[in-house]
Amino acid sequence: MSRIAFLFPGQGAQTVGMGRRLAESLPSVRDLYDRAGAVLGYDLAELCFHGPAERLDSTVCSQPALFVTSLAALESLRQESPEVVLSCEGAAGLSLGEYTAMVFAGVLDYEDGLMLVQRRGAAMQDASDATPSGMVSILGLERVQVEALCDKARGDDVLEIANLLCPGNIVISGDNAACERAAEMAQPMGAMKAVPLAVAGAFHTQIMRPADQRLAEALADAPMRRPKIPVISNVDARAHDDPEEIRQLLIRQVLHPVRWEDSMRVLLEQGFDQFYEVGPGRVLRGLLRRIDRTVSCQSVDV
Repeated sequence: MSRIAFLFPGQGAQTVGMGRRLAESLPSVRDLYDRAGAVLGYDLAELCFHGPAERLDSTVCSQPALFVTSLAALESLRQESPEVVLSCEGAAGLSLGEYTAMVFAGVLDYEDGLMLVQRRGAAMQDASDATPSGMVSILGLERVQVEALCDKARGDDVLEIANLLCPGNIVISGDNAACERAAEMAQPMGAMKAVPLAVAGAFHTQIMRPADQRLAEALADAPMRRPKIPVISNVDARAHDDPEEIRQLLIRQVLHPVRWEDSMRVLLEQGFDQFYEVGPGRVLRGLLRRIDRTVSCQSVDV
């Protein structure tokens, strides 16, 4: 018998127009956007449906937008295939997507999760503004090789592995100068390609240090419950039942690498063989295929 797991996307999956079709056809989805507007203090539906892209792509807006739109996709799946949602036994979310997974698993209420995501996005935006920094995707190298690249390109700056996504796809983060050096050195060191990412700053590194402190303050006030289904943590690629452990891991997540490949392998080892990417884009589906081509992963359109 198949075991179903849901995967929730992270920042970068946003596109202008996302969620509009669902909101027009499903009153429950429209309600999610209306409730979000009341929490956030601006019209999130208008931003998601019509842009402008520059504002939607900002960290402070893209994180709430993706959180709400991924839950809109979940609501759509619940309406169309309720048996799939009821049968889901595990979940994971990429960075921001971990908060969406926590709401699905019953750890957080919708409004509490949205307020946390809003404060997380604002804190990460401020940390990014304070230090010119970025991220670069290194394609075609294994972890030990990427570590060597970081050591060679770092100099006196910050340069660290940020996302371990799948075989041959590792993202590094750091000061802009270090990222530029790494991008230039990558192909001579054997990489297929080095791709600078369109993000505000060096997420999942020590450059985000002020953001983790602000997030800790927000999480301290957030009511959290034990998950109804296992959610694999980005930090250690394990599921946790204790709300206090989950709280601490969400704080640590801001500064530590996202162990996405390890997380997927844990789910595969546990017998999960049917996956759904619930939210905008098909990035997670592509990463999973690089990890195991035999596994089914369906995208839930938004």
